[in-house]
Amino acid sequence: MKIDGMVHGTFEEIAVQAQQLERDGYDGAATAETGHDPFLPLAAAAGVTTTLELGTSIAVAFARTPMTLAATANDLHFATNGRFTLGLGSQIKPHIERRFSMPWSHPAPRMREFILALRAIWHSWNTGEKLDFRGEFYTHTLMTPFFSPGPNPHGAPKVTLAAVGDKMTEVAGEVADGIILHPFTTADYVQGVTLPALARGFERVGKARADFEIAYPVFVVTGTDDESWEKARTGTKRQIAFYGSTPGYRGVLEQHGWGDIGDEMNKLSKQGEWVAMGDLVTDEMLDTFAVVAAPDALAAGILARWGGTVDRIAFDAPYEHDSTLWPSVIADIKRQA
Repeated sequence: MKIDGMVHGTFEEIAVQAQQLERDGYDGAATAETGHDPFLPLAAAAGVTTTLELGTSIAVAFARTPMTLAATANDLHFATNGRFTLGLGSQIKPHIERRFSMPWSHPAPRMREFILALRAIWHSWNTGEKLDFRGEFYTHTLMTPFFSPGPNPHGAPKVTLAAVGDKMTEVAGEVADGIILHPFTTADYVQGVTLPALARGFERVGKARADFEIAYPVFVVTGTDDESWEKARTGTKRQIAFYGSTPGYRGVLEQHGWGDIGDEMNKLSKQGEWVAMGDLVTDEMLDTFAVVAAPDALAAGILARWGGTVDRIAFDAPYEHDSTLWPSVIADIKRQA
């Protein structure tokens, strides 16, 4: 099981963070597309690290075209000496149309075609073969030598896809190299919905599970005293409620018979009642979504729940905490795995 951290901030801060993650035993570092570009920070991290795998978690695919994204990913794969993974996500319709002013339709089929277009572009650059991709949503048939970067000595980047529902998960299994699970998931949902959907995608192309990577940012609730425990529980419950209020994630709650609670969370979110939303998350729900354990027992708890199912994790601790505890947890995971 590999462990990833996150980098964010100014270029100088990112360089320091990336070096520290490498020293602390992390296997990878990722950026998110929230208030900043997801790609530029990785250029800062690339030059100061040697083993840290770098990737986006996630970049919004539909905010871009396959050609523009192919170029950025190819450059980063070269700059990192083959350590870059392109993590993609679809976002949701309001953001694509109203924030990015880009078209939205049929997200799962569109994403499938988007990734196939990326692969066709990279194949053309790496082999010199004519670019001739013709799809329902994207067409790429023009590539002259002047605009081709030529072969990348590290080949094409890996592509991972963020998915929650079964349709997008099937797409990940079929055309991606891995899947990024949403933090708002549970072991039961993964076993009952995610893995069967991936298997259907694998079957379409004859792919083996061993050739595919499952990543999961696991909620962790921990503390060293009463105050830190309370912050951890409260912060994580509120984050769970925030995700649970989204209709698109209702299926995860329904897997456990909590669909009605999701409806109530959605109503409260429209009223701005964020604290009340968190209060709807019971201790049973918290224990289902998160690994709740003392720092010296976190590794065992994570491995007991996710060992053998996911290939890499990140620590998702949505509350004020002491980040210096993570290196010991990493060491414990690697020792016990």
